[in-house]
Amino acid sequence: MQNIYHAIVAAGLQNQIKVSTATYTGLLQDSFPPSGASFRPRNFITPIVEFLARNNLPMFVNIVVSESEWPSAGLDVATTDNAQTYYRNLISHVTGGTGSQGGREGISKRAQSIGVCLGGYGDNIPPVNETVNLYQSNNIRKMRIYDPDPTATLQALRGSKLELMLGVANENLQSLASSSTTATEWVQRNARDYLPDVKIRYIAVGNEVQPSDERLRFVLPAMQNIYNAISLAGLQNEIKVSTVIDLRLLGNYDRPSQASFSEAAMPNIQPIITFLVNIKSPLLANVYPYFTYIYNTETIQLPYALFTAPGVVVPDGELGYQNLFDALLDALYSAVEKVGGQSLEIVVAESGWPSDRGTYATVDSASTYYRNLINHVPRGTPKRSGRGIETYLFAMYDENLKPGDETERHFGLFYPDKQPKYQITFG
Repeated sequence: MQNIYHAIVAAGLQNQIKVSTATYTGLLQDSFPPSGASFRPRNFITPIVEFLARNNLPMFVNIVVSESEWPSAGLDVATTDNAQTYYRNLISHVTGGTGSQGGREGISKRAQSIGVCLGGYGDNIPPVNETVNLYQSNNIRKMRIYDPDPTATLQALRGSKLELMLGVANENLQSLASSSTTATEWVQRNARDYLPDVKIRYIAVGNEVQPSDERLRFVLPAMQNIYNAISLAGLQNEIKVSTVIDLRLLGNYDRPSQASFSEAAMPNIQPIITFLVNIKSPLLANVYPYFTYIYNTETIQLPYALFTAPGVVVPDGELGYQNLFDALLDALYSAVEKVGGQSLEIVVAESGWPSDRGTYATVDSASTYYRNLINHVPRGTPKRSGRGIETYLFAMYDENLKPGDETERHFGLFYPDKQPKYQITFG
């Protein structure tokens, strides 16, 4: 193990490849209570543990719970209700760690929690303080907001412990790009004045700015000025600065691995990716299988879009895609990697399915999509398997004044009276 590790270090790969060994629980003695457990023989395992700890390496342990079950018949306690309760609670529990290691989540577990976007195009949306309470009561831990004047929402979020993705409106990009002073004032007014009472996780500088929009050239300098203001305040490790794109920036492709950014997008997106890699911030992306599906119904089947396809639909080399969400997200990963973003994480800043005013916009389809998306994202994509996908559902409420197609007004998870539209669990 030491020789392999030294060879990895000599190649400069120690941060990319971790070296370890696999042990098993048979080496334990006196394992009850858990706090009294110790290894046997100590002279064998102690230097291994010391080596791993010294080099910040993990230990592999074959506890592997290869089976855990509860029967549904045959004994007094073997009932369908008890079995269902056991399996549901086991699945919820194993992602949370054990008593001594609770909270040791790491980045992939942290990414599993679901957020919900809070849109504001409505005249019947509940007050923000009631909305914050609704987030909390439904175990929704993250919120994305778009309001160019977010004061009321930020005030309502004080002490809530909700993590916030705070948006910079597209109409503010030019002023923030043109003046570092304006950016510093924006950060003071919308972020620093609320810390630490509000947990601001991301500042999203611009949303879906397209190559045809002249404001695209302001996105990167605005990001840089906001980041510099955050850094001067010593908050660069606490608040990540990024921008939100959508998949219209990709060119045509048949398989996710073939995807790349379009020629029109490339001059602006490549330096943005480079900047994000340098500051170790994720790229934020709006990913909507719904829109991809409705414009391609001749070639895409509904089960593929709703996570209900029975097997692989799109083979791609050694990988296979059973749902459209994974294919879209991995296509974006492929494009990002082609411009130097191999280390970049992608956060899904919006994803949703409308419930009305469209042939495929139904409550049943939307319920299926949201429920399956929530269950799926902890697993990652085929390209990045096992790495949970931080995902924000769109949106908290229907927005009766939202411009565009009528379906745009029916993405809400809740009705304006705060009653749930679907029977889904967020946490």
